[in-house]
Amino acid sequence: MKACRTTISVLSVACLLTLSGCASIVGNSQYPVAVKSTPVGASFTIKNRSGEVVHTGTTPGTVTLKSGSGYFKGEAYTVTFHKDGYADTTTRLSSSMSGWYWGNILFGGLIGMLIVDPLTGAMFKLPDSSSGDLGAPVMAKNTGQDLTMLTIDQVPADQRLKLIRVN
Repeated sequence: MKACRTTISVLSVACLLTLSGCASIVGNSQYPVAVKSTPVGASFTIKNRSGEVVHTGTTPGTVTLKSGSGYFKGEAYTVTFHKDGYADTTTRLSSSMSGWYWGNILFGGLIGMLIVDPLTGAMFKLPDSSSGDLGAPVMAKNTGQDLTMLTIDQVPADQRLKLIRVN
């Protein structure tokens, strides 16, 4: 009786290990990503590999994104930051291979390595954050009134008579 229970337990564990993926068990297929910008308060749009908008928000914020895009295909995102008075900036957010995926060699077996983890996207991971630097504020559009600075030697002689001393 005890040998039967032990055999059933061992077989159950063996089945679980061969029918599951290590990265699917230990890792995730969706990751929280902190989205930051300099300056704060910028709006952002995240598009996936297909160009579909998957999230919009305002910095700072956190969004949960899928790490996989299909069978054996990691997801890649484009994050575009916008704030009035600043030039828009775009950054890429790409998935990379999860270290837990290689745990299939020891624990998950071929089914986990070739089927479960690639299908669920758990074989990939995403970075913890994405940030965009919008740089310095952009000057207002030209209103047609330009300022040109010249030294006194560059001013024509007839115009020098119209100059007014300010100091």
